[in-house]
Amino acid sequence: MPFPLDPVIHAPLRLQICVMLAAIGSLDFAGMRASLDVSESVLSKHVKVLEAAGYVAVRKVVSDARQRTWLALTPAGQAAFAVHATALRSLLGPAT
Repeated sequence: MPFPLDPVIHAPLRLQICVMLAAIGSLDFAGMRASLDVSESVLSKHVKVLEAAGYVAVRKVVSDARQRTWLALTPAGQAAFAVHATALRSLLGPAT
């Protein structure tokens, strides 16, 4: 296989997070949680794995006296996701 699958991204929920962030740039934690229909703790666990790998940037912003957490792919995360997506496409072959 010319492009290896990235074990950090390959977990289904982390793959969904990367797909969403690659498509829209950034999203707040609550919006991501609602879109994925998971608990805060589950999402937090997966975001921490992506953040530790350097793939996701987590930014906390105070707005209207309320703290919101924003997520975005880092340049390294964008590159890793692109390679991972290419590897998935190569596995699927001409079916895609």
